[in-house]
Amino acid sequence: MIKPLMANKDIKLGRDKLFALLKEYGLLIKPRKRYIQTTMSKHWMKKWPNLTRQLSVNEPDQVWVSDITYIKTEEGNSYLNMITDAYSRKIVGYAVDDNMETGSMIKALKQAINQKVNAQLPTIHHSDRGLQYCSQEYGTLTTQNNIQLSMKMHWQNE
Repeated sequence: MIKPLMANKDIKLGRDKLFALLKEYGLLIKPRKRYIQTTMSKHWMKKWPNLTRQLSVNEPDQVWVSDITYIKTEEGNSYLNMITDAYSRKIVGYAVDDNMETGSMIKALKQAINQKVNAQLPTIHHSDRGLQYCSQEYGTLTTQNNIQLSMKMHWQNE
């Protein structure tokens, strides 16, 4: 639209230079970030203390870190829960589902438990304070398998 006007004034300006100029004068429109919330940490369920602060991880299955992310598909959002071994950085359990309910998280946890090398070794399961990780069913499964829950506090940048 502005090309003819610029040609009349004998101004030659490429796309990159134009965007740099618009940015310099604060005329660019910033795209809105689309954010899908995967953590609801303001709930009544028990929240566990952070056991990983100041901890030196020096062997597999010592600390597992769990998180949920969403994957946009043509059918809608799917949710991927991954449990990662903090020492080896290996994904030891995962589950994909169309919801973020505890059942899906338990699938990933059972997968991680089944691959655990030393069942006697106490494992710390570190996560955010999401409902799924605070549920009684999840807590019972961890206790039965020598796993301690640990949670990032909402004010910690981890």
